[in-house]
Amino acid sequence: MELFDFEKKEPELSPLRLVSDNKEPQLFPVIEKQFVNFIFFRVNPDWRKLDLETKRLFKSEFQNVFNKFRESLLLYSYSLVGFDSKADLMFWRIGDSLDAIQDMTAKLYRTNLGNYLETSDNYLAITKRMMFIPEDSHQSTEDRYHVKPGLKKYHFVYPCAKNRDWYTITDDERAELIEQNFMVGKKFENIRIHLTHAFGFSEQEYIVSFETDEPKDFLALAEEMRETAASKFTLRGMPIYTCRQRPLMECLDAIG
Repeated sequence: MELFDFEKKEPELSPLRLVSDNKEPQLFPVIEKQFVNFIFFRVNPDWRKLDLETKRLFKSEFQNVFNKFRESLLLYSYSLVGFDSKADLMFWRIGDSLDAIQDMTAKLYRTNLGNYLETSDNYLAITKRMMFIPEDSHQSTEDRYHVKPGLKKYHFVYPCAKNRDWYTITDDERAELIEQNFMVGKKFENIRIHLTHAFGFSEQEYIVSFETDEPKDFLALAEEMRETAASKFTLRGMPIYTCRQRPLMECLDAIG
């Protein structure tokens, strides 16, 4: 599985932009980039030993804390129960403030249910202009700074890093390889692809995630990506998570 982009890489936007039907450059506000977080939790088996009423109260408390952050963050909850042994629950959080992400996590841990949760993985990234938006999209260029999340049932999260050989080839060679991947990804119109940049936050360079209503299509995309020339530059052994979007209470009920 590899990265691909729907447009050639261009410089970051500046506060000025040329408009074709105006001779003078027009002032245009630069939109803030967004922080994107995928946090995965595993539940302690002791949680399932609690009586039903205690679990109901603990889940209600947890949900109330979760919902208080909906004004400052885009929040989506996913269940991994039955799909993955590494985690049972995932939150996809998007916003303008790292402090809000940290504050939310701390307050969730201070709940009674939080005593039974441990973080199995936690990925932090940021949006940049290179995002997967089709060339014929009606969205403005500035929308490339913003994730358009939560539109599909299934979400596959793929932390990604390149090996050192990737940086020994020329920019033109890298662009050609990315273009090849783009041609593969373009065939899967029902898969929504998000690319965020993680280098500096962690050892990963990118967090790529795929939203779809049909998991079989993602498997077909992954198989085709594995055969591209660019795949030999990808570090192996990175985890891939299969997540099913559900309301928070359904996710909590699924953990027992």
